[in-house]
Amino acid sequence: IDAGLVPVALVCNPDEPVGRKKILTAPPTKAVIMNYESGIKNEIQILQPEKLDRKFIDSLFKIHDSYDIFIVAAYNKIISEEIINIPKFKTIGVHPSLLPKYRGASPIQTAILNGEKETGIDLYLMDKDIDHGPVLASAKCEILEKDNYETMEVKLAELGAKLLVDNLSKYLAGNLKPKEQNHSQATFTKKF
Repeated sequence: IDAGLVPVALVCNPDEPVGRKKILTAPPTKAVIMNYESGIKNEIQILQPEKLDRKFIDSLFKIHDSYDIFIVAAYNKIISEEIINIPKFKTIGVHPSLLPKYRGASPIQTAILNGEKETGIDLYLMDKDIDHGPVLASAKCEILEKDNYETMEVKLAELGAKLLVDNLSKYLAGNLKPKEQNHSQATFTKKF
């Protein structure tokens, strides 16, 4: 948003009860949007589906009849090929590892537990398989001795945002060519 790339919609998890008092709390992405001035936050439709089903797909088309691109980051639901292929330029995944290494749900934790000294962030074109599509852009990030999951999550989120802002217009203009991953080198993570 700060880079002038205001989305038409945000799709995030439903609000959930948090803490001992079970206070209904918005996901962080929704909270960020709600804190913008009314001009911005009123432009962005917020969808919080329980399931990514036909009802959800229909709701997307009620907001807008066509989309240029979807961006997916830190979303814990499986996204169907039908949804991935809705936009003209498909769907970009933002993944906190240097693919094909550490595909799956816990790449940051796994890199730390494996004693890696470096990780990174990849922008890739999503397909029907998890973290499998061709890579558009990458950036490396050192894992320092003092780093833990929380510090790496912040570092990689900031790096991913910068990488996306720096490369999205290049991709949409056709100046960024996807590079197939070396699938024989793929490693996978498990849910913690």
